[in-house]
Amino acid sequence: MNLRHYFLAGGACVMLALSGCSQQQPVSAAGGGVDRTVLPIAEPRHAAITEVDARKATAPPRFDVKAPEGAPNVVIVLIDDIGFGHSGTFGGPIHMPTLQAMADRGLRYNRFHTTALCSPTRTALLTGRNHHVNNAGAIMELATAFPGNTGIRPRSVAPLAEILRLNGYSTAAFGKYHETPPWEGSVSGPYDRWPTGSGFDKFYGFLGGETNQWAPAIYDGVARVEHPDDPKYHFTTDMTNQAIAWASFQNAMTPDKPFYMYFATGATHAPHHAPKEWADKYRGKFAMGWDKLREETLARQIKMGVVPAGTKLAGKPADIKNWDALSADEKRLFARQMETYAGFGEYADSEVGRLIESIHELGQLDNTLVLYVVGDNGTSAEGSMNGLLN
Repeated sequence: MNLRHYFLAGGACVMLALSGCSQQQPVSAAGGGVDRTVLPIAEPRHAAITEVDARKATAPPRFDVKAPEGAPNVVIVLIDDIGFGHSGTFGGPIHMPTLQAMADRGLRYNRFHTTALCSPTRTALLTGRNHHVNNAGAIMELATAFPGNTGIRPRSVAPLAEILRLNGYSTAAFGKYHETPPWEGSVSGPYDRWPTGSGFDKFYGFLGGETNQWAPAIYDGVARVEHPDDPKYHFTTDMTNQAIAWASFQNAMTPDKPFYMYFATGATHAPHHAPKEWADKYRGKFAMGWDKLREETLARQIKMGVVPAGTKLAGKPADIKNWDALSADEKRLFARQMETYAGFGEYADSEVGRLIESIHELGQLDNTLVLYVVGDNGTSAEGSMNGLLN
């Protein structure tokens, strides 16, 4: 099966893309093959061996669960806290060439029904079930004892990673998770809702909603590890290196076994720790201010057909001043914040490009279903009105 379809931006797209992944019809027990209707797949029963002479006895075939023939690799890329009108692919000012290349060769979607929060959107994406069914009515840190918001994914909900793993896939998650209840994020566990307890063979990333991108709180599986002692270190590059290495080993050790990778960057969530050279690429590009930028973005989106003609801008919150009413210092501060944010987005996209290129070099891209989701919700307000130094 050769697949060059890249699905961009959207919960609806994710549902469609994953249904496309399951076009391989499972062989039923009635058909004399493997019954995939119940997981884990049951080991077949064999008649008792009555031959007492080992030289004459014949062993039954080794039981080994394999993915359906031709099953593709699946890679889900999720960018964090990036607005619908931020990437150039959807009319925004941020140059994201990897996203654009995928859009040019595949499909793009403009309807993403998010929950407007990290944890709920992600748990819906990773299970295919409603966020309240997952008990994730809000982010994990805001869980309560009320049904639908306990933060505890019920055992009746099977993560996609576990479904694919039990059907013969290698599975791995890299980057941000934010699905583990914070009171379970210690050495005492339990580990049921850690990534490696949720169907992922491999995890390299951070459990919470955000981390210092220069000095992150990294877990490899369930073990806390230190980042490399490198003055040029950045977590986005580190997680990409880890993902590339993992895919390379899968291809080398089990070339006939498909893999499922969840690649969720810390970008562009706070803290906006963009390498300076990437932020500097946008020097002066936001001097027009946010009012003019919004108008320009909407005009491009209408021209591109991303939104229908006649679409109007939503009103600004009262706390956000008109750009022309700001002082010179305010304009300088906010313009630099926009430059940093944009640089963070382009930098993350470049690392996604490095990952995709590595899959191409393995000769696996034609058999890989890539879903590039931009992003889990719109931008967030951790920095309040002026941003934070801490």
